[in-house]
Amino acid sequence: MEALIPTIAIWALPVLLAITLHEAAHGYVARHFGDPTAELAGRITLNPFKHIDPVGTVLVPIGILALSTLSGMGGILFGWAKPVPVNFSRLRNPKGDMLWVAAAGPFTNLVMAIGWAMLFKFATSTPETAYTLPMMQMAEAGMLINAVLMFLNLLPIPPLDGGRIAVSLLPGKLAWHFSRLEPFGFPILLVMLFTGVLGAILWPLIATFRYALATFFGFYG
Repeated sequence: MEALIPTIAIWALPVLLAITLHEAAHGYVARHFGDPTAELAGRITLNPFKHIDPVGTVLVPIGILALSTLSGMGGILFGWAKPVPVNFSRLRNPKGDMLWVAAAGPFTNLVMAIGWAMLFKFATSTPETAYTLPMMQMAEAGMLINAVLMFLNLLPIPPLDGGRIAVSLLPGKLAWHFSRLEPFGFPILLVMLFTGVLGAILWPLIATFRYALATFFGFYG
């Protein structure tokens, strides 16, 4: 239990930023393409309290961290914020613009992962202080949580971002049929999670991405 508090302290900021900025990006891009719904709801903001979901942003990540810390076994840390409201019918080109609105979240996670990698490189390249190890651990957490959210959301399962991207790219009738899977998206994810399929898909992608960051920035910690 004593190890849980510092673990939460290290992960809190990366998780909060990864989840809330992901959602804010959707709203910002939706506004750019003509839908002001998120702006009118006050959701295009960097204020994390506007995006926090008590369960998805707080309880679920802490619960996963607690189980991982106490059991000593790794797991996929993920969570979610309150979804940013987007009215796709108000976009100037609803089907085409849907792609950019959906892609904004994973792209934001990619940018943040790169930012955390730069921080990790900085920590390993400067004289060691009392802050070096916590900085490296937080940067590692930032790279991991953003990689998880990026690849998880790119899965082609509605209503995940990858599902919406697929709907945008598929021809009309096929896109309509595919979009009808949306009510079953979350149950499908739960089945994939508890059967280990989700981890089998995501971990190789995450590991490869982490290795690519380390190679590009020249660190191997």
